[in-house]
Amino acid sequence: MRVVTDRLRFPEGPIALPDGSVVVVEIEGRALTRVRPDGRLEIIAELEGGPNGAAMGPDGWCYVCNSGGWIYTSEANGWRRPLRQSDHNGWIERVHLATGRVERLYDRCGDIALQSPNDIVFDRSGGFYFTDHGKRRPREWGITSVFYAAPDGGRIVEAVRGLVTPNGVGLSADEKTLYVAETIPRRIWAFDLEAPGVIREEPWPSSCGGRLVAGLPDNNYLDSLALDADGAIVVASFNRCGVWTVSPDGARREFLAIDDFYATNVAFGGEGLRTAFVTLSSTGRLVAIDWPRAGQPVNFVNTMPAPRGA
Repeated sequence: MRVVTDRLRFPEGPIALPDGSVVVVEIEGRALTRVRPDGRLEIIAELEGGPNGAAMGPDGWCYVCNSGGWIYTSEANGWRRPLRQSDHNGWIERVHLATGRVERLYDRCGDIALQSPNDIVFDRSGGFYFTDHGKRRPREWGITSVFYAAPDGGRIVEAVRGLVTPNGVGLSADEKTLYVAETIPRRIWAFDLEAPGVIREEPWPSSCGGRLVAGLPDNNYLDSLALDADGAIVVASFNRCGVWTVSPDGARREFLAIDDFYATNVAFGGEGLRTAFVTLSSTGRLVAIDWPRAGQPVNFVNTMPAPRGA
């Protein structure tokens, strides 16, 4: 494991670009930041709230899930951790990488106000799925959704409902299956897709219309995810910190432990997509790990079109 940088303020949402740099959000730092291979940091844009997940869109803009923000504290060993969520609801925004221009796209879906958007993935048609992690307040806990939206800000629908702290989201290579990780229940769900943004709901007793891929034990609180070239779900976990690799049928499960508290996300890059870039948020690190399997190519990253207009 190689430390690329340890100077980030609660990083998340890594995007491993073909030029070798990695774009991350800094949730506590309220910024979209480019990390160069030598560890140099370049602020692309300062953002309000709490930028939480990021993905490149078909127009060359970076799309960001903004949770609305968190309140942080430090432990005796120097590790940072969220103490509680901000009272402010979150939104979806996009950032132009060359100019730093920021545009806010969505803060609701019809009558449904977004609570705490978390992770995001684009399909090849140019739409994107994102999870709403929900707000947790004393004696209140939001039961939330996965949404599907157009990158121009003109259309958003609720694709999956009835989830408890949904976090990581990803698509199979054929884009027939949507995967979602729930943090606190420690579950990975699969949803069969009939069309972009439309799932084929599983009948009762499924609580959310999905197929349960895995329910992980103990304190493996699941965060964001990627997929590898074999179709396995590669999901970061915190508390028991590390990275899980779970086969699509849930039968094969591997765990790589990492000395940190918050492993929050994974992105594949480097030659042959065989480097896993992992954000270790409590210590402000972005690390690079030689991975035994290649990652799955990501839409609009591994073949990224030129940006249109600023």
